[in-house]
Amino acid sequence: MEIKMKDAVHLGDGKMVRPVIAGNWKMNKTVAEAVDFVSRLVKALNPRPGPEVIIAPPFTALQSVAALLQGSPVRLAAQNLHEAEKGAYTGEISGAMIREAGCTHVSERRALYGESSELVAEKFQAAKQAGIKPILCVGETLAQRENGTTESVVAEQLDALINVGGVEALRDAVLAYEPVWAIGTGRTATPVQAAEVHRFIREWIAGSYGNEAAAKMAILYGGSVTPKNIATLMSQPDINGALVGGASLDVGSFVQLVAYQSSEGV
Repeated sequence: MEIKMKDAVHLGDGKMVRPVIAGNWKMNKTVAEAVDFVSRLVKALNPRPGPEVIIAPPFTALQSVAALLQGSPVRLAAQNLHEAEKGAYTGEISGAMIREAGCTHVSERRALYGESSELVAEKFQAAKQAGIKPILCVGETLAQRENGTTESVVAEQLDALINVGGVEALRDAVLAYEPVWAIGTGRTATPVQAAEVHRFIREWIAGSYGNEAAAKMAILYGGSVTPKNIATLMSQPDINGALVGGASLDVGSFVQLVAYQSSEGV
């Protein structure tokens, strides 16, 4: 797939945006393991790191981790929330609940649970209404990439936000391009492939919000990011950070990801 760039519009490459390194632990770590990890992480990242650092533990560990992160530069994210403020939704959790637990951010789980773009957009709005910064993941399946429909798939996922939340939907949010075929598979989009989609996303934002908003938007890459490939990915235009899964579960590995600038000699 080749995404055509709008040569007449100069957006910059977003490199003035502060980088973001976010670790999503998914269904890993008990409370005791999470406490041990965060205790060591906070010490390792002192003094304050260059990138903004976010971790997303399981729900059971949120409050314990939040207590350890007080006064540190590390931000806390939940892995999901329900679109309703409250109600008879067994096993679900609301934006107000995760905010009270100490979260500043929340991610989502579009692909694994078959959640539609419309539902993701409703959750996105629920997070904003609760005062939580959403991390929105967009991306295509392998079949969609091979069919050359990556651009239209990502556009549909982004358009759903405007349909639900209006033109202001993406203000004060974080985007992540996370191709479904690269999640937990060991496969990674090539730097050029990732940069193409990131550029398309930034142009979509420019069309909806203007060039200034597009230049300031943090757009992360997710999908089998490791200490070995992060510097190359981060050197690409329009990539402002990484949403990391497996490599965020080890303190040493995660610290290397946060310190990717040192590994590229910056």
